[in-house]
Amino acid sequence: VQFVESGGGLVQPGGSLRLSCAASGIIFNHDMGWYRQGPGKERDWVATITIGGSTNYDDSVKGRFTISRDNAKNTVYLSMNSLKFEDTAVYYCNTLWRRTTTPSGSWGQGTQVTVSS
Repeated sequence: VQFVESGGGLVQPGGSLRLSCAASGIIFNHDMGWYRQGPGKERDWVATITIGGSTNYDDSVKGRFTISRDNAKNTVYLSMNSLKFEDTAVYYCNTLWRRTTTPSGSWGQGTQVTVSS
């Protein structure tokens, strides 16, 4: 399965964006995750949505970000509100090994999110 992320852009602090991740294959039988890589940083896990629809978030985004999925469209979303400077990063999605935050597939090109005034 390959992934194409989109929806990033330049936004002011406090603003919102909705990212999309379109998969080339079926995803209904995978837990899915969003990750991000900030400038000079490693790629970190951000959020998970399980096969059953349960969600989990890194503490840094909890209450501000929402992960969702549309299995019919093989697409995962990340709605981001109250964006902060530190949310600036390239955002990626991936399938996950079940009940982990470990990615199990290949990476797409990501989508750049820049939070700046």
